[in-house]
Amino acid sequence: MYQHITLIGNLGRDPELRYTPAGMAVSDLSMATKESWKDQSGEKQERTTWWKVSVWGKQAESCNQYLKKGSRLLVEGTMRGDENGNPRTYQKKDGTTGTSYELTAKDVRFLSTGNTETPVAASAAVDDIPF
Repeated sequence: MYQHITLIGNLGRDPELRYTPAGMAVSDLSMATKESWKDQSGEKQERTTWWKVSVWGKQAESCNQYLKKGSRLLVEGTMRGDENGNPRTYQKKDGTTGTSYELTAKDVRFLSTGNTETPVAASAAVDDIPF
């Protein structure tokens, strides 16, 4: 069995770098992807999906150094699920249930650095980011 996911999107916040007790760098990214389409009545529809991305090693340090909120990037990796292989669920502040899509990055490519473009998820409120 093989799993490979490719995402192109924007960072929702600056990367958070930490180190494991063994000294391995890990950068946690909050990434938004957006799709848009026209429904049957011709109205434009949009959907933003938030991803929690973990980047390891030297790539993690590079992400922390060069990426900022709003940076556009391409991430390739594998999806991490719960014990049944499904997206993780959590309780939101308003009491509703949310879903977290988590990805372990194998490769990260910087398509822009800094906040040089309008973020993909500019219409999503910061409180909508699940992590």
